[in-house]
Amino acid sequence: MTTRFTKTIAALAAATLIGITSFAAPATAGGQISIGFSPTDPDQKQALSLGLKMFSLVQGMSATGANAYQNGNGNSAGIAQNGSGNHGLIFQDGDGHTGTIEQNGHNNSCGLFQFGENTNGQCLQDGDDAGITTVFGF
Repeated sequence: MTTRFTKTIAALAAATLIGITSFAAPATAGGQISIGFSPTDPDQKQALSLGLKMFSLVQGMSATGANAYQNGNGNSAGIAQNGSGNHGLIFQDGDGHTGTIEQNGHNNSCGLFQFGENTNGQCLQDGDDAGITTVFGF
């Protein structure tokens, strides 16, 4: 009985020690989480496009064409548009972000929002599309 009790206590102590050391270790891996939305019907597309244009205006940018806002260090943004009626918005807050939007065709609307650090986000649209992507980097 004493041997069994001692082995149980030793196993409990080892499990506790392993658990404590795993909680004490800092997380060193970085990464990103992306959340995207693309409307499935014309009413949703129109509402999202209008919302992105209103956001651009509130931020002091244009409601048409290409817009980029960057707050931080080491960020890069690029927008390529081929067609008419396109609206692209890249909003970056934090450091080390890379964001690109490519719009071909007409009446595209895309919002790319990046927060945290070291994210990489893209938006590709080929005619009469709308979408929004939010990326969080850690």
